[in-house]
Amino acid sequence: MASKKAIAPRDRTIGVLDLQGGVFEHLEHLRRLGIEGRSVKAAQDFEGLSGLILPGGESTCLSRLLRIFGLDAVIMQHFREGLKLWGTCAGAILLARTLTGEAPHLGLIDIEVERNSFGSQLDSFTGEALVPKVSAEPIPLTYIRAPKILKVGQGVEVLLRMEDFIAAAESPDVLVTVFHPELTGSLAFHRYFARKCGIEHRVTEWSEIPWEITSWTRFAKTR
Repeated sequence: MASKKAIAPRDRTIGVLDLQGGVFEHLEHLRRLGIEGRSVKAAQDFEGLSGLILPGGESTCLSRLLRIFGLDAVIMQHFREGLKLWGTCAGAILLARTLTGEAPHLGLIDIEVERNSFGSQLDSFTGEALVPKVSAEPIPLTYIRAPKILKVGQGVEVLLRMEDFIAAAESPDVLVTVFHPELTGSLAFHRYFARKCGIEHRVTEWSEIPWEITSWTRFAKTR
């Protein structure tokens, strides 16, 4: 009988898939939590990661780039070995097992997603909601050409249900949100995902700097 493959130890670092989309905004939020973040562009960048954020962007473009660079297979491999995943907006589309009217991509969480459910870029909007498992305070929500989670399967828990759609859900190893936590000052979802990865946040000098929509540019200049 073949022996089970040994699982490599993982450190306290969370990666952000850096092919297209809102990369620096996520890295800046991790920095505010005192969590080591890493831009992920190649197979070697996955080594030791505890978690990976698949950011918002354009899902068709992202899926094509994943295939071109062979990173879809790398994500699948590390996921099987214990890597936690979080998809925001386009990232949630990539992770969904079922997409309305088209073939799925990675299919790592049992949800059905409909792309561009609210219309064009001009139909983007903001709001807020209470997500008890994530925060005791209301969380600001930013939707940009957002998808909808229409339903979830066995083993998937709904974290936020809106009027006619699900906005956030999770399985033991995957978190999905159809909105963009990285485009608000709230750190609640990033803190929640870090804990899902077994990482606790800590206070740093970055934690005390007031957040603005352009705060991520300060982080980009330090890279």
